[in-house]
Amino acid sequence: MSLIYEKQIQVTEEHIDSNHHVNNVQYVNWVEEIAAEHWDFVKHKTKNPDDIWMLLDHHIQYKKQVYLGEILTVRTYPKTPEGIRQPRKVEFYCNDKLVVDSLTLWVFINKETEKIIRLESNWLDIL
Repeated sequence: MSLIYEKQIQVTEEHIDSNHHVNNVQYVNWVEEIAAEHWDFVKHKTKNPDDIWMLLDHHIQYKKQVYLGEILTVRTYPKTPEGIRQPRKVEFYCNDKLVVDSLTLWVFINKETEKIIRLESNWLDIL
């Protein structure tokens, strides 16, 4: 099933801040990165593979610090659409424990017209 997309990231020096743990801004970058990777992985199954997602709202909760050399498992999946908004969860695990939890809201944009595309409420069924 391609509704869930997962990858692992090893924490390196570039991810670490002055407090010696993963910088909070880095998690925001990873949230956007994995959402884009997931779309690239599934877009060929959709009616609109060339159109784009635009981020509307982002909520992130930091539960535990992660340090240099640790391995993160990042899991993302779309939730049930809310009108024109598409919620997406991104969860970060370290040693099988949830360390960061994110919920974002996206809208789907026609690349040519730059207008919102209203997706069918069951559009996730094709994935």
